[in-house]
Amino acid sequence: MTDTAHPDIDTVSEHTKQWLEKAVIGLNLCPFAKAPHVKNLVRIVVSEARHLDGFLEDLDRELQLLGNMPASELETTLLVHPTLFPDFETFNQMLEIADDAVVENELEGIVQIAPFHPDFQFEGTEADDISNYTNRSPYPTLHLIREDSIAKAAEAFPDASAIFDRNIALLEKMGHEGWDKLDIPRCPFPHHKPSENK
Repeated sequence: MTDTAHPDIDTVSEHTKQWLEKAVIGLNLCPFAKAPHVKNLVRIVVSEARHLDGFLEDLDRELQLLGNMPASELETTLLVHPTLFPDFETFNQMLEIADDAVVENELEGIVQIAPFHPDFQFEGTEADDISNYTNRSPYPTLHLIREDSIAKAAEAFPDASAIFDRNIALLEKMGHEGWDKLDIPRCPFPHHKPSENK
């Protein structure tokens, strides 16, 4: 059964896939995202946990899966929860626990986590700054990334800061209007209110 508290998993997964294809890959925000996606090595998992403890169990399971599978079978995982972290501050507070989970699963130096959220906001920016959209996804998302993948990417793109600067310049050129034209699905639930972020 689908309700506002627990939206359809397939819909959330499809929205996340569209964001990945239209923004992350389509705008080349992450130059090394296309290859694993084309090879079907990106796992999108939608958590249905009703509480933080359940979500952290899902995170543990996905970390262990990534740690136990070769990159040739699974390169990276997107763990999505559409409703558990309604505002960015709550989501941000969870990230420290998520990083602790990497250590507890003995994956420190093997896997790291990159955060994405519909209301993502870099420190020192305004809520509506277009630069924040480099990390804005349809739903709260943890990207579980292999350190080896990052190292290989660094060989191809040794100046990682140049990627970030290039992304900001691209988004500033596009503006909000250009971003909107991408028609990336947005979280349909009313608890996301970017204008109220601090």
